[in-house]
Order: sequence, then C-alpha cells, then structure tokens
Amino acid sequence: MQSENPIIADFVKIANSAAGTMAGMGREARESARERMREAMGGMDFVAREEFETVKAMAQKAREQADALEARLAELEAKLPKK
Repeated sequence: MQSENPIIADFVKIANSAAGTMAGMGREARESARERMREAMGGMDFVAREEFETVKAMAQKAREQADALEARLAELEAKLPKK
C-alpha cells in the first residue's frame, strides 16, 4: 500500500538518498584506508616466506661449501714444506 501523502513521500526519498550517500561514503572510506595502508606498507621491505626460505637454504649451502673449502685449504697448507 503506497501512501499518497507528499510529506511521507518526500521523507522516503530523503531517507533513500541518505542511505545511498552513507553507503557510498563507507565504500570511499574503506578504499581510502586501503590506499593509505598500501602506501605505508609499500615503503617497507617485506619478502614472501618462500623467498626467505629459498635465500636461507642458499646461505646454508654457501656456508657448507665455505667450510669444506676451508678444511681443504688447511689440509693442503699442512702438506706444504715448512720454511
């Protein structure tokens, strides 16, 4: 049942407009907050967990190779005649 009262019709129009405006403001506020977070986080140097684990494994392998080369060098130096 629709009301033909112009005051009520105007009130309904205003309420609908206000609801639409509030919804738009909410979306805009969310997007603005997301953009500010992106800007704040963009200046920081974060890496993905997979990248970190890969680099960690590479560093471990390099350390093992360096230790092996150090031991081999010590062995070769031990074989050299003393001066």
